[in-house]
Amino acid sequence: TRETPASKMGGRLRLWSVLLTAVLALLSLLPHSLLGNPAEEEVAERSLLLRRAKRGWVWNQFFVLEEYTGLEPLYIGKLHSDMDKGDGSIKYILTGEGAGTTFTIDDSTGDIHAIQRLDREMKAQYILRAQARNRLTDRPLEPESEFIVKIQDINDNEPRFLDGPYWATVPEMSQIGTSVIQVSATDADDPTYGNSARVVYSILEGQPYFSVDAKTGMLRVSLADMDRETRENYTVVIQAKDMGGQLGGLAGTTTVNVMLTDINDNPPMFDQRLYQMSIPETAPVGSVVGRIWAKDRDIGINAEMKYSIIDGDGRDTFDISTDPTNLFGIITVKKPLDFETKLSYTLKVEGANTHVDPHVHHRGPFKDVTIVHVSVEDVDEPPLFDSPAYLLELSEDAEIGTVVKTVSARDPDSANNTVRYSIERTSDLDKYFYIDITSGALMTVRTLDREEMSWHNITVLAMEMNNPSQIASASVAVKITDVNDNPPSLTQYLEAYVCENAKAGQLIQMVTALDVDEPQGGHRFSYSLAPEVADNPNFTLRDNQDNTAWILTRRGGWSQQKQTVFLLPIVISDSEHTSTSTLTISVCTCDREGKVLSCSAEAYSLPASLSTGALITILASIFVLLVLIQLMLTLCTHRKKKPCLYDVEENVHENIVRYDDEGGGEEDTEAFDFALMWNLQEAHHPLGKMRQDMLPEIESLSRYVPQACVHGGGDSTVHRYVLAKILEADMDLCTPPYDSLHIYAYEGEGSVAESLSSLQSGTSNTDHEYDYLNDWGPRFGKLAEMYGVLEANSPPPGD
Repeated sequence: TRETPASKMGGRLRLWSVLLTAVLALLSLLPHSLLGNPAEEEVAERSLLLRRAKRGWVWNQFFVLEEYTGLEPLYIGKLHSDMDKGDGSIKYILTGEGAGTTFTIDDSTGDIHAIQRLDREMKAQYILRAQARNRLTDRPLEPESEFIVKIQDINDNEPRFLDGPYWATVPEMSQIGTSVIQVSATDADDPTYGNSARVVYSILEGQPYFSVDAKTGMLRVSLADMDRETRENYTVVIQAKDMGGQLGGLAGTTTVNVMLTDINDNPPMFDQRLYQMSIPETAPVGSVVGRIWAKDRDIGINAEMKYSIIDGDGRDTFDISTDPTNLFGIITVKKPLDFETKLSYTLKVEGANTHVDPHVHHRGPFKDVTIVHVSVEDVDEPPLFDSPAYLLELSEDAEIGTVVKTVSARDPDSANNTVRYSIERTSDLDKYFYIDITSGALMTVRTLDREEMSWHNITVLAMEMNNPSQIASASVAVKITDVNDNPPSLTQYLEAYVCENAKAGQLIQMVTALDVDEPQGGHRFSYSLAPEVADNPNFTLRDNQDNTAWILTRRGGWSQQKQTVFLLPIVISDSEHTSTSTLTISVCTCDREGKVLSCSAEAYSLPASLSTGALITILASIFVLLVLIQLMLTLCTHRKKKPCLYDVEENVHENIVRYDDEGGGEEDTEAFDFALMWNLQEAHHPLGKMRQDMLPEIESLSRYVPQACVHGGGDSTVHRYVLAKILEADMDLCTPPYDSLHIYAYEGEGSVAESLSSLQSGTSNTDHEYDYLNDWGPRFGKLAEMYGVLEANSPPPGD
């Protein structure tokens, strides 16, 4: 029969028991001199122990295979003592790790069994203690002994990749044998027992690109010149097999994801050999013209580009830079463009990699060249002034119609359209200036006054005739220079005083003058008393020759009872003008130091002989005067009120024809004579013939245009006149269109009716008489009937 491991273990234990008994017997024969001289109790106890240690069951360890799957408990071994006679008087006790739960012992026979499945990977050994006791007395027959139960390994665990799956990178174009990553598999079996934990690596998937070292698990490149641009990602399946890879071994697998990293092994290349671009001529400096791209199959920094213009007639006009991604070239305007000067430009552009790998330098050159053709598009540009700003000086006494400056603007386009000029009205609200629409002559139309406005900042507009939306502007600063046209005057209306105790020759006031003019050499004023008071006995004036003067007393003995106020006219003159100002001097009561105590003359305002009756009479006279004034105002309120004028300006609807002059009957043929427009110098009536109660709404400025500015024949003159009137009306947003409003600004001549206007009728308190309407003939019969003044003998109209 086949000998079991338990029977072998029993034989070994019996052999060890015999050897132990022999050793104890030899120790008992040794003399006491060698053993020492212990006390009697110790000798008796040792003798007892020596006698009890004489047994036949001594062991060190048991061995048992793991993973037992039988139905019956697994027999491990047998404990037996020589003192056991087989009569059941000895009881075997098992304690320690797993006693009672994992291991059990038959207390009569000493047989040890495992009652649970053992796993070496969970626990490789158990430490137990055994003892033989008397069943009846429970006295130990043998000392407690310790033994070990070792679990023997079997190949029940496959290799495992605890760190998988793996991710690895390797540069493209790597040489054969380049290390990629090292994988490692762990086998839970006992590495010291057999080949259960000896692992061998192999590749199941990933050939011929990669290989793995069978012992170390190092993954390496096995195919040269792998190109990332062709294939970037690879999946490698690695197997680990125990038992040294022999048949019957267990295996585990893992996945390694390998990605090829990029190197600069591809040169850039433009997708076009010729780029066509265009840009308007009005594009400002810095405007983007277009974008070019030298494509590179590489990625990241290996695809970054630097662009430059290496040749072409546009090198100074255009610039190129790289966009934030460092991939595209952005062409921008470097200098202003002009279609009329140059229509197109050619650029030779180079794109080169910024990072070049020296290992693959032989694959270069890593740059490419293309041609860029830029066309400049024509744009209808606004007119261009010969200067963006003008600084002028003009004397304030310049006559109306004086040409200040003739500005000039031209159309910069090739069409060279005609330019028309105007003034931006918000810059000249008071309309001091006018500009000729065709010549650009800027002239005055109102009297200038430097003291009222010393600077005029005007904006002149230039507009293309064929395209009114194209408007340019230029600023004109007109400095008004000074003319000595204002007389000097006292600095302020001064009031001086003289003390009653003042002596002759005493200074009572120093006067100064003010002149709003600003002569270049400074002011020089002279002072004197007016001729009518030059010899007055009260005061005298001393000119200090420094633009100041002193007022001095000529006498003493001043008294408020005699006279409280003196008026002293003073003449102030500069080199050209003279004025007179009056100084009011009051007589005041002063203390010894000259401080004013009182200047009131109330105590002396009434004579001592004036009685109360006289005061009552004066007050009664004032009351009667007030009553009369109130009566006159009451009578005025019953007068015929002035008819309300209908404000035509508030209700302008579509076409309005307004007549500001009276018809002259059949003789009036000059209300609107178009022939006068052919002669600008005769287009206006004398000022004496104009209505004084109403000014024309649109004042013609053509009379101020110098004859030198008028060119061409009659057609040109009429055309310029109409254009000027149209432009003037268009610039005023408060008036209707010029072609819808006809205004007659002058009275007709020769009209028998003279003026029928009621504008001045409100100034008279008398009723109008309309009897004269009967003398004007049948045409005024209807008016005469309306006002009820038909003659008694005249038949009614229509009879």
